[in-house]
Amino acid sequence: MSEQESLKCSSARNRGGVQRVEGKLRASVEKGDYYEAHQMYRTLFFRYMSQAKHAEARELMYNGALLFFSYNQQNSAADLSMLVLEVFEKSETKVDDEVLECLAKLFSRMDPNSPERVAFVSRALKWSTGGSGKLGHPKLHQLLAVTLWKEQNYSESRYHFLHSSDGEGCAQMLVEYSAARGYRSEIDMFVAQAVLQFLCLKNKNSASVVFSTYTEKHPSIEKGPPFVQPLLNFIWFLLLAVDGGKLTVFTVLCEQYQPSLKRDPMYNEYLDRIGQVFFGVPPKQSPSYGGLLGNLLNSLMGSGEEDDGAEEAQEDSSPIELD
Repeated sequence: MSEQESLKCSSARNRGGVQRVEGKLRASVEKGDYYEAHQMYRTLFFRYMSQAKHAEARELMYNGALLFFSYNQQNSAADLSMLVLEVFEKSETKVDDEVLECLAKLFSRMDPNSPERVAFVSRALKWSTGGSGKLGHPKLHQLLAVTLWKEQNYSESRYHFLHSSDGEGCAQMLVEYSAARGYRSEIDMFVAQAVLQFLCLKNKNSASVVFSTYTEKHPSIEKGPPFVQPLLNFIWFLLLAVDGGKLTVFTVLCEQYQPSLKRDPMYNEYLDRIGQVFFGVPPKQSPSYGGLLGNLLNSLMGSGEEDDGAEEAQEDSSPIELD
């Protein structure tokens, strides 16, 4: 028997072994012996990991977590979900769409109000960028955003869309968010905030897509440009100015639309950052912002981040992962 055939046979035996073990564990869960089954899963996990059987450990924990979720055993399911992540971390699993979709599926089955879900998503995002301290893989953010959107947790969904590359999905969620939770007088503010924040994150492509899709899809926005709402006209001009890169155009635009920009005190703070990123405006020398305003800016844009210059920022249209 060749070495390759030997490896295939070994893999088949391992798969068969996992299936037999899974059958016994499933029977225990179906009988209601949840605690015993959970402890057996954990025992097998450590056994497989000590033997470097990472694929078997991952498969067993993932299927076990889904089984416990199906019986509403949230704590046991969440614990096995964390063990799936541990396999990824210790085996240096490559980040790809299949793996990220597995994590998103586990996330979607967790109780939205459980602390375990918060811990799971934090650890998953950290792993997805190699533990570098960045804010997470854009694809994982997109998958999490879609789950939260389905749960009508619009504010959390919005956060994850901002760190993805899915401007179209973000816009469709914002249309629903505006209709469900917003006033008619605020329909322009939903998309303005998203565009400004995408630009602060140097994601010019998603900023443009979220604006065009939102204004096309929203039933209360008349076809434009130009638009009835001055704030929408400002955002339209701003996106054109970002493409042009001329500081004088940006400055005049911000001055002319001050009445609209005063509707939210954060707008001018975002525009200060956009001026630095796309137009080479030097940072203000004033002390860093404190309180709620400072916390919001730092969480969105990163504290103490060094700017690489307007020219580089314009070329980088992918979402940046801020330290």
